[in-house]
Amino acid sequence: MARESFDKEIELLRLLVLTGGVFSRKESAERLGISVHTLDKALRRLREAASAAGADGSPGEDGELGLGRLLQARRERGGDPLLLFLFRSRSLKESETARLALLQGELGKGGRTAAELLDACCGGWPEASPWPDEKTIRSDLAYLEKAGIVAREGGRPVRYRLRDELWTALEPEELRRLELFVHAMAHTRVPSVHGFLLQDSLRRLLGRDGALSAGVGFAYRYDCRILDEAYLHPLLAAIEERRTASFEYLTPKSEHRYAARGTNPLHARTSPARQIAMLPLKAVYDHQYGRWYALGFTRAHGLSAWRMEGMSGLAIGGAADPELFARKREQLDARLRTSWLVDLGETTRVSVRFFRPEGAEYDFVRERVLLQGQWGETTEEGPDSFRYDIEVNGTREIRPWLRSFGSSCEVLEPEELRQDMIEEWKELAETYGAAVRQGAQS
Repeated sequence: MARESFDKEIELLRLLVLTGGVFSRKESAERLGISVHTLDKALRRLREAASAAGADGSPGEDGELGLGRLLQARRERGGDPLLLFLFRSRSLKESETARLALLQGELGKGGRTAAELLDACCGGWPEASPWPDEKTIRSDLAYLEKAGIVAREGGRPVRYRLRDELWTALEPEELRRLELFVHAMAHTRVPSVHGFLLQDSLRRLLGRDGALSAGVGFAYRYDCRILDEAYLHPLLAAIEERRTASFEYLTPKSEHRYAARGTNPLHARTSPARQIAMLPLKAVYDHQYGRWYALGFTRAHGLSAWRMEGMSGLAIGGAADPELFARKREQLDARLRTSWLVDLGETTRVSVRFFRPEGAEYDFVRERVLLQGQWGETTEEGPDSFRYDIEVNGTREIRPWLRSFGSSCEVLEPEELRQDMIEEWKELAETYGAAVRQGAQS
C-alpha cells in the first residue's frame, strides 16, 4: 500500500525492465518526457534502493543505465525481483519506515494504546530527529489497520494488537507447506508485493533452513507488473467504495511515457497527457501480454478501458451516486459478455476454419481451440478440418490469438479481417523471401 506517488520511478523502472536498459540517459529522458537532470535524480534514488537490497546499481563506463542490466541479471539468477525492493523503498518515506517498525515491534509485546505507543516511539527515536506527535501515530495505526496488520480491541481507551493469528494457529509443518505454496504462487502468477512480503515473513519465522522452498526457484515473465500495484490497489479500493478517480493518461503509442510537471511556474510547459475523470468499475488482467486494464465510465468516452501502464498522477475522488454505479456496472457486464478481453466495440461474428495436424495422433489444434476459444462453438467439417464460430466485440483482441495458429488457421469472415490477415502474411512472405534471396546470393 503505497503512501506516496512515485510516477517518475514507475515509468523509469518500466522502461528499464522492458528494454533491458539499452537506451542512453539522453534517449531515456526523451522517451519519458523529462530532463536528463531529473532522470539522474530518479536513478540516484533507485540505486540507493538497489544498494539497500544488497545489489550494486552503478552505471557502466559507457554511460548506459546499468540499473537495467542489474534488474535483468537479478531476474536471470532466479532471485526475488529487485522491483519488489524498489517498490517497497519508494512506497514509504524513511521516517515512516522507522516509525512503523517501532510500532510493530512494540505491538509484538502485547496490546497497546495510542498514547503508550507514542511514548514507546519517542523513547526509541533518534535524538537528532524530531519526535512524532500523537496525530502522526494515529495516522500510522490507521494505515496499519487498513493494511490488515493490526486490529483494534474493545473498550476505552482503544487498544491495538498485531494480527498474528496466521503464525499462531498453524503448526510448523503447515507453515512450511504454506511457505512453499506462497513461494510458487508469488513467482508464477501475477507478481504481488503482498505475496513477496508474506513469503519474507514466513521465511523469517521458519528460518531459511526450515523453508520447503529452499533451492526451488521460479521466474515470472512479466515481473515489471509489480509496479502496477501502485495504482491497482487504490483503484480496487475506489471500486469497492464506489468512489471516482482522476489521472493523466498517455497512450502506450505516445513518444512520451511520463507526463512531467514543471516545478518552476515561470517555466511550466503543456503536458502531453490527457486528463481523465472516471468512475472506475472493474480491473482486468490480460495474462497473454501481462497488462492491467482499468474499466470505467467517463462522460466524454462512456464505458471505456484504459491501460494502467499509461496512467500517472492517480487521485481518488469523492463518493459516486450508488444508483449510477450500479447501472453502469450492469451495462459494463453486459458489454463484456461478448468481449474477448476488454474490447467494448460493436459485436462481430468471426468464423474460422482450423486444420488438423497431418499425421499426428494427437489433435493439439482442436484441444487448444477448446481450451482457449472461450464461448466460441466448433463444428466438424471432415477428417482434415473443423469450423470455429464466435460473436465477439471487434476483432482487434482476437486477432493475435488467431495469428498464433499460423497455417493451421484460415479466417472465413468477416471479410475485412480475412483481408487484413492476408496482407499480414504477404508482408511476412516478402520479408522472409528477401532474407532467403539475400542469403542465397551471399
